[in-house]
Amino acid sequence: MAERVEVSKVAAPTPPPIEAVAKANAVVAETETPVEVPARAPARIGRAVAGERWIARILRGGALISGGLFLASLGMEVLPQSETVQVAIDTLRKGAASLLLVTPVARLVVAGTMLGLRGEWRYTLYAAGVLGLLAIAVGAGISA
Repeated sequence: MAERVEVSKVAAPTPPPIEAVAKANAVVAETETPVEVPARAPARIGRAVAGERWIARILRGGALISGGLFLASLGMEVLPQSETVQVAIDTLRKGAASLLLVTPVARLVVAGTMLGLRGEWRYTLYAAGVLGLLAIAVGAGISA
């Protein structure tokens, strides 16, 4: 039977001094041959970075707009209560919640599209499959 070692009794290794790491990196840099990067790599890297920026913008924008709608509904709470104000507050809150739920779906659409443009078809099919399952689930929920 294998011997069990408790995690709390194992001492963490101490990191090497910074000077030793710098010296080792300098030696490796001198002895290694430079790696040639294919000509298409920068374009591919640029597209990957652009795709990640789009995804970040979508997530950030969805969260900020949703938060703004919710804050606006809270600000309307100080207004004199009437049916019109209550309807506006309810609409703002439902809009904020809906946008917060739709934001990850939009991110999935953009990620699937960007991966398809990069030629990563397997992941594009995964994204399409997830979107299809979401559509089926929403359709089943609406008809119920």
